[in-house]
Amino acid sequence: MKKAIAILLAVGMLTGCGGGGKTVTRLEVDSVQDLSGKWNDTDSRLVAEEMVADCMSRPWLNEFSRATGKKPVVTVGTIKNNSSEHINTETFSTDFERELINSSAVRFVAGKDVRAELRGERQEQQEFASPETMKKFRAETGADFLLLGSINTIADQEGGKQVMFYQTDLQLVNIETMEKVWIGMKKIKKGIAQGKTKW
Repeated sequence: MKKAIAILLAVGMLTGCGGGGKTVTRLEVDSVQDLSGKWNDTDSRLVAEEMVADCMSRPWLNEFSRATGKKPVVTVGTIKNNSSEHINTETFSTDFERELINSSAVRFVAGKDVRAELRGERQEQQEFASPETMKKFRAETGADFLLLGSINTIADQEGGKQVMFYQTDLQLVNIETMEKVWIGMKKIKKGIAQGKTKW
């Protein structure tokens, strides 16, 4: 009897383990997948593309090039997450960097964290690298403009329905004069429904 119960329990455990399998489907990287209704990779990419296109079409770019005869040098500063969600602003910043570089209308220098790491590497080279390959201090390209911004959210919900509103605000500031040469805004609104379940 005990042996029969043990066999039944073992079969039950094996059956239970095999019933809830996971299915993985590979998706196109640029496909739109809104599962939770929260900020996602598609939002990040589309906002970056639209806002950089708007920024590059404004007068500041031609005015700077006419005055100096050069392409402006841009770097990305802090993009603050003031939303109610966890948003990886580093991915968002990288989307902006990619779009700015690919525009070929500006030159681009590394952000603050990367610059600090590079300066550390250059410092080590002064001690350990050969004179022929050692990189010099005070040879960095200084940025002309700094891109700053924030992501904000407003959530409205009732019962099983929710509306998420996202607003991304960006500004491009002349580092030397502190003049704001461009301000951009992008809004996204999402309706989410999950039956009669409350949030």
